[in-house]
Amino acid sequence: MRLLAATALFMLAGPAATLAAAPAPLHGAGYGPGADGGYIGPGDSGRGAPRARPATPIVPTPPRPAPRAPASPGRPAGAPGGAAAAKTPGPLDLTADPTSWTQWWHYNRAPYLALKAHVFAQATLSGSEEFELGAGQTMYRRGILRPTDEEVRAQVVPALLERLRRERARDIQSSALIALAKIGAKIGALDEASDAELTRAFLPFLADGDQEVAETAAIALGILGREASLAPLFALLQDSPVGRELVGTTEVPYRTRSFAAYGLGLLGSRSEDNALRQRIAEGLVAVLESQRFSTRDVEVAAVTAFGLIRIDGRPAVPPRSAAGAHGPYSRHVVSRRAQIAYLAGLFEASRKTGKKLVRAHAATALARLAGKGPDDLKALVAPLLLGTLGVHAKEPIEVEQACTLALGILGDADDDKLDEKIRATLERLLRTGRPLTRGFAAIALAKVGARPGFGASPIAGTAACRRALLSSLARGSTLQKPWAALALGVLGHGLLEHGVAPDPGVGQALRAVAADCRRPHEIGAYAVALGLRRDPESLKLLLDKLEFFAADEARAPIAVALGLQGERAAIGPILAILKDSKFRPDLIAESAIGLALLGDKTVVPELLEMLKSARSLASQASIATALGLIGDRRSIEPLLAMLGNEGLTDTARAFAVVSLGSVCDPRSLPWNTPIALDVNYRALTSTLVGNSTGVLDIL
Repeated sequence: MRLLAATALFMLAGPAATLAAAPAPLHGAGYGPGADGGYIGPGDSGRGAPRARPATPIVPTPPRPAPRAPASPGRPAGAPGGAAAAKTPGPLDLTADPTSWTQWWHYNRAPYLALKAHVFAQATLSGSEEFELGAGQTMYRRGILRPTDEEVRAQVVPALLERLRRERARDIQSSALIALAKIGAKIGALDEASDAELTRAFLPFLADGDQEVAETAAIALGILGREASLAPLFALLQDSPVGRELVGTTEVPYRTRSFAAYGLGLLGSRSEDNALRQRIAEGLVAVLESQRFSTRDVEVAAVTAFGLIRIDGRPAVPPRSAAGAHGPYSRHVVSRRAQIAYLAGLFEASRKTGKKLVRAHAATALARLAGKGPDDLKALVAPLLLGTLGVHAKEPIEVEQACTLALGILGDADDDKLDEKIRATLERLLRTGRPLTRGFAAIALAKVGARPGFGASPIAGTAACRRALLSSLARGSTLQKPWAALALGVLGHGLLEHGVAPDPGVGQALRAVAADCRRPHEIGAYAVALGLRRDPESLKLLLDKLEFFAADEARAPIAVALGLQGERAAIGPILAILKDSKFRPDLIAESAIGLALLGDKTVVPELLEMLKSARSLASQASIATALGLIGDRRSIEPLLAMLGNEGLTDTARAFAVVSLGSVCDPRSLPWNTPIALDVNYRALTSTLVGNSTGVLDIL
């Protein structure tokens, strides 16, 4: 995620023609103190008289629609590239059943899979490189599959920078921006002195005539995460004169401003500098308080970003502006308690103004700030959420759903009165809530039940949570049973993470419903639940179901479940499915993930061969996604060869870029995971999620 990387790469790739294309004000004095002595950043909401905002972004030429493949929940869609391309499998399909469990699993599964961690930490892998210990024993050399700094610096970065400089294809440009941004996060892979240069390499793309490329450049600055990205991101978000110059129009499009807000949230969430976090948070408040920024997408993005930035609990004076004064909103960022107080006020004010989406995402942001913190912060937030979910409350469905998920972030399993009230509310919603609220309540109840609290009885409420979910599994509707099963898997997984053995009776109940299941859209939930619990007695059952079901929507999650379970006897059957999935993209990524979880080293060579011959967009997307998620360094050379093969389509080469970025990404989880986890993905804005145009849809 570093702009530094881009600079270094352009220097390696050849003439700095691309850097020279940046507007002159971007270099040197374009940032920092403005002409009036003010700082272009926190506290500066932009100069000039307010004016009415058009409903559509102003760009020199309208963006081209991205090519799309057929999509279904949990499956690939879209093309490589930026906001409308390079999508993760299964972006929210607005034509699909909104109550399906598959969409929650798609947006929240990354920490449960922890795929790169599995791949890099495998003790023994089939076909792996080993060395002799004597007496016939061998040991796998840990870390041998992880890309090295030297590989990234010498091979990948120059190739991507060269493509960014030379290519004109939208898919390749936007994919290269995201890939370089992700790679830039690799500490030590690039020369720190190249920070500002790499930032400048990205900046010219903000003025691209294609809105997709422009907004991708904005989020790439945030993914990169360097302090050099701060000033341009604020200039974009605030629609300041400098921001308009960056985009080359009379107004920064609302989509670009929204992506800049998400980028600032990502940058702040990863910074260890509390003063920097305060500066970013204060700037986000300035935007939220400005009447000029009433666009829904911008407000939701700013609220979400604010909730990602956890300011220190101990009060500290925020930094002054370049002019030497404190900003008008500095009081809101003195501490995390001050952050929560501001968001709580916004949460209540949005009820009166009717801004239901702002209110919904403010609930998520409040829980993220208070969660994993001291109980006094939870005591500030939980009553707001509980009041919103009262028996006689009449809230918009988006707010109800968001508050339900937020309780799952806040609550725990001890016998504290507030936690007991949280669990009781979730149990009530599980029984009587609207359909998707019931599903979210099941997941939230599982998370609360798996989280030990404090005192003499840290898991006093776990048994009650388990009973409520088992009751829903046994007596719930056809719609609710898969949610209850998935929640029981989440509960078991959470308990295992805390060293608590899951209840064997739950495994028995899940195996029973799975054995009787004949519906392809349900069996996946039961299988994933058993996999999350690492149920040792379900191997034969899952293998039988893998053979019984012909539908891809059933076999794909079963393959992942077998990987989660960890029984290597499943490698053969899953590998057979992968080899037979050349023209079945629904199965490619999921069976590959299952094999990677099981430590099968043949999966990467198999995927690379499939990628060479894949012709359909959906197949290319699935294979590229799988390779990126696995993160095996053996992918690098073949992918670089694909990228340089101009006989291939631009789309195929763009997917090679996507894979390279993911393989070399130093993070163990996808970059947008902090935004995705526990978000109410049904509280839609076009720049967040849906129809392959949101920040959660980008690889």
